[in-house]
Amino acid sequence: MPRLILLNKPFGVLTQFTSELGHATLKDFVPVPNVYPAGRLDADSEGLVLLTDDGALQARIADPRHKLAKRYWVQVEGIPESADLLRLTNGIDLGDFVTAKCECKIIDEPASLWQRTPPIRVRAAIPTTWLEIILREGKNRQIRRMTAKIGYPCLRLIRYSIGQWTLRDMQPGKWREEEIR
Repeated sequence: MPRLILLNKPFGVLTQFTSELGHATLKDFVPVPNVYPAGRLDADSEGLVLLTDDGALQARIADPRHKLAKRYWVQVEGIPESADLLRLTNGIDLGDFVTAKCECKIIDEPASLWQRTPPIRVRAAIPTTWLEIILREGKNRQIRRMTAKIGYPCLRLIRYSIGQWTLRDMQPGKWREEEIR
């Protein structure tokens, strides 16, 4: 039976098993042999990473052709207006590609949110806003580039779900195994 591991990847951890320049990697958190990440999450992003030993499942999760929804909680500097959110929703020209349409809305700070180590920079004179962005694609640093393009730099980026799988209340560095449905 194929294995599926859900990990809440902490900030600063590489989504790979081999270390580069002393960075923490998946092997520091998931002591399960022969599983591999289905997709990536930047070192400076946090949240859900799926690992599996099943190549077909890995492809189904990671391949953008399957358009699996990925839900992110994004803390940005400033307070975006409706027109800014509409630009994100409709797709943005980032120079090397135009993003696909996505879902985007302002949310309250998530109740199950943990403290980040190290904490984000805080500037007393500049408010922050939490967004929920749902993508069905996922290119390198896409959300960070999207929010920067509309003038709201990303301070914190957390992937909460991929398809049907969510973090629920899992703390950073923790993992659980789930049955594949």
